Formats: sequence, C-alpha cells, structure tokens
Amino acid sequence: MSTHLAAALVTFCLLQIFIVARMGGSLLLHLGIIIAIGGFAVAARGLEQRWEMLDPSGLSSQGLALRFRRDLVQLWSASIIGGLLWIPVSIIFRALFG
Repeated sequence: MSTHLAAALVTFCLLQIFIVARMGGSLLLHLGIIIAIGGFAVAARGLEQRWEMLDPSGLSSQGLALRFRRDLVQLWSASIIGGLLWIPVSIIFRALFG
C-alpha cells in the first residue's frame, strides 16, 4: 500500500501543479495547492496506519485482497479526481479575479 500511496501523492501533486500552471495560476491558487497536498498527505498517512493495523489482524487472504482492491480504487480515484478539481476552481477564480 505504501508504494501506491506514494505514487498517488505524486500524481495528485503533478496534476495540480500542471493544471494551475496551464490555467495561469496566481499565488492564492498555489497556496491552495500546498493546503490540498497537506490534506492528501494526512489522509494517506491515515490509510497507511489502517493497513499497518490490518496486517497482523489475522484476516483471511481473500478478505485482505478485497479490502486492498477497494482501497486502491478509492485512493486512485481520489488522487485523479482531486487533481482534476482544480480545473473548475481555476476557471471560477479567473472569472472572478481576472
């Protein structure tokens, strides 16, 4: 899970940076990126701690595999969709503040 968390965090960061840079991001949007990355990192650490607790829990391999796949889908969905959410934020910001 740690490898997927690290890759998802990098994907999340790169999507945000690329989108804000292409949309002509201001300092305020860049500060928003820092806050969003911090929030994602905290959530990722919580997921990693959950998997550290699940490891010795004695669940069957099928139960662990099912939880792993579900968590991966949620993690990657949040990473990609969260990064793409900067498109409407940038459009609205540009419309309001020029």
